[in-house]
Amino acid sequence: MRGYLGIDVGSVSTNIVFLSERGEVCEAVYLRTRGQPIRALQEGLGELRRRLPAEVSVLGVGATGSGRYLAGLVTGADVIKNEITSHAVAASTLVPGVQTVIEIGGQDSKLIILRGGIVADFAMNTVCAAGTGSFLDQQAARLGIPIEDFGRLALQSSAPVRIAGRCAVFAESDMIHKQQMGYSLADILAGLCEALVRNYLNNVGKGKEILPPVVFQGGVAANAGMKRAFEKALGMEVIVPPYYHVMGAVGAALLAREKMAARRPSKFKGFGVTEARFQAAGFECGGCPNACEVVELREGGEVLARWGDRCGRWSSSLGLQNVG
Repeated sequence: MRGYLGIDVGSVSTNIVFLSERGEVCEAVYLRTRGQPIRALQEGLGELRRRLPAEVSVLGVGATGSGRYLAGLVTGADVIKNEITSHAVAASTLVPGVQTVIEIGGQDSKLIILRGGIVADFAMNTVCAAGTGSFLDQQAARLGIPIEDFGRLALQSSAPVRIAGRCAVFAESDMIHKQQMGYSLADILAGLCEALVRNYLNNVGKGKEILPPVVFQGGVAANAGMKRAFEKALGMEVIVPPYYHVMGAVGAALLAREKMAARRPSKFKGFGVTEARFQAAGFECGGCPNACEVVELREGGEVLARWGDRCGRWSSSLGLQNVG
């Protein structure tokens, strides 16, 4: 088997996919980062290796997500791209003609506007975490229900209650108030979904032209209550594509496939990196008033790379140009 690896290291989840030469997803691994991105990446690669045939050839590797530079250095990625590009590529490939991408992950929310298959505009949440996966996890835990049941229960509502959704703190306090007034759990959950959708559209989607087809991806797309709330607010169908939870990784793999089309050799270090010992640390540079926080990655005693400085003092000699 020959194909491409796509890696998406985020704040909440680490996702890895193996894409065939024809661009089909053969295997997908989704696991929690739990604040240890290197360990999660190694565990994910180990799980993927166990699922793949003994004779497998990796033709290229793409990395994305908030931990993309770290992932790229650890694995030897051939291409490192931001989440906007990766999600847009995945959406336009799996849902041809898509014009709007709603992506909600563990800590952030994104809106990507595509026109003619090209990213024309985008926005991200900047001041509020309401509606993200972490917030929904917290509310499910507080209500004593598994997060997997959140959407199913919300769909049972016939009269969602009105909950303030301008802020995560206000949404939670208003939800508690509605509980004390005696509203049913289903109506509260459905009301919370609608509140979070209003928050998203008023903040992330403000001033954006949302046209169909609309694709909803990211871990929160598993919540059927959120999907229904978006359809109700937008007045149009919202598509949840296959592999919605690992779309960033799918996009990274597709970008690696595109870059490696010339059959150049991949810089992938091999699945043996699952046994390697990496250490990441940071220090503050005192070279100028910027006081940049420089991140340093070591394998054993060797410094692999440094990044985070604005002037290139540290990253120019051991920088990301070796993996980009």
